[in-house]
Amino acid sequence: MSNAPRILIVDDDHGQRSLLELFLRGQGYATQSAASGEAALRLLAEEPFSMIISDVRMPGMSGLETLRRVRQTHPALPVLLVTAFADIRTAVTAMRDGAVNYLAKPIDLDELIASVRLATGSRSEIARPEKSERAAPPGIVTHSPLMQAVLRDAAVIAPSESRVLITGESGVGKEVVADLIHAWSPRAAGPLVKVNCAAIPENLLESELFGHEKGAFTGATQARVGRFEEANRGTVFLDEIGELPLPLQAKLLRVVQDGSFRRIGASRDQKTDARVLAATNRDLEAEIAAGRFREDLFYRLNVMEIHLPPLRERPEDILPLATFFIEQFSRQQPRFSASVTARLNRYSWPGNVRELRNAMERAALLSRGEIILPEHLPTRILSATAETKSTELPDVHRLEEIEREAILKALQKNHFNRTETAKELAISRRALTYKLQRLREQGVPVDPVDDSAGGTN
Repeated sequence: MSNAPRILIVDDDHGQRSLLELFLRGQGYATQSAASGEAALRLLAEEPFSMIISDVRMPGMSGLETLRRVRQTHPALPVLLVTAFADIRTAVTAMRDGAVNYLAKPIDLDELIASVRLATGSRSEIARPEKSERAAPPGIVTHSPLMQAVLRDAAVIAPSESRVLITGESGVGKEVVADLIHAWSPRAAGPLVKVNCAAIPENLLESELFGHEKGAFTGATQARVGRFEEANRGTVFLDEIGELPLPLQAKLLRVVQDGSFRRIGASRDQKTDARVLAATNRDLEAEIAAGRFREDLFYRLNVMEIHLPPLRERPEDILPLATFFIEQFSRQQPRFSASVTARLNRYSWPGNVRELRNAMERAALLSRGEIILPEHLPTRILSATAETKSTELPDVHRLEEIEREAILKALQKNHFNRTETAKELAISRRALTYKLQRLREQGVPVDPVDDSAGGTN
């Protein structure tokens, strides 16, 4: 480890710094961090580094000014910028000042390590420590490479203090991932406090989050402790964060930034040491554009994003999950008829894992023997799969060819920008990365000819 490249991480956000340090140390690099550009320049004057990773938006000296100052004293030192999407034009301009690349928030760890290896000239020669694999607890069933990648990301993120935004459609299992991050974190012995922002009336939500004093409003007959206070030294999970009213978003921003909050009716602030995890099925960037969600709160919550793919993007998980659920709900050990297996695989599962679980609970109640038959499934599944069956299904190879052509066309159209390509194809960026990897293994050209042109962010 003494000969490993030394990386200086510059960010005013403690959670972001701890995440990057933990991840890069796990990859075999030596790291040191600074909370400001000024502190980074002082360290750089005292110690040698192989690379700098700097946030763009920081109080005091910005990442761009830090870059310019570094260039004056260390013209050959690689500097990697980390930027919000709104800053990308600025970051691209900064590359003319000498930045080797930029990464858009939330950071994709695969892209991060690829950029670090390229900038430091390191590959397999770094002595990587043995990685301790965390076993998924009972109830986590997955054969899908996409979901296994999600679990690996959760294991990397969990030991840090980083805030995490968990995204995905309703029913994909966002709460399960929040449970895992808490259970795998140093805060596991502390409380995990959950708040469903969509299930609590707006006029009660502030009291629910921050508490109130006796007599603060009509009906407040006694003082109440809020969820952030309950979560001290633990984790608070804010589900359906996209439903939070704008006035409360400003108050949430304050507690997310520095842990400060005030009970309703109180005259003094309080502090809480609670790690914040949030989840949403909404497109928060679209909500920001529509004026329904604060941009500053979004970037504070979205230090690291974990996106859960819908069940239709991970068909390898359908039958294992169905088997797990049916065994949970049945006293026997039922098996699926061939027709049921085919229908489960053909259905698109718009309600995702939650819908599959409910379907298996129904099937277990209705079946009297050891075999689950089509009539035990919900009518919507039978109707949807009957329509599919009535039409001639395309050849599998033809479907793969159509998908390949669509991916290549979208890549070319978006100049090999994976984020925009994934949006156009209406799939997650993780799913696109997985599909590109498979195509690359088949010898299909999916990368730009001139790597220096960039465009893979």
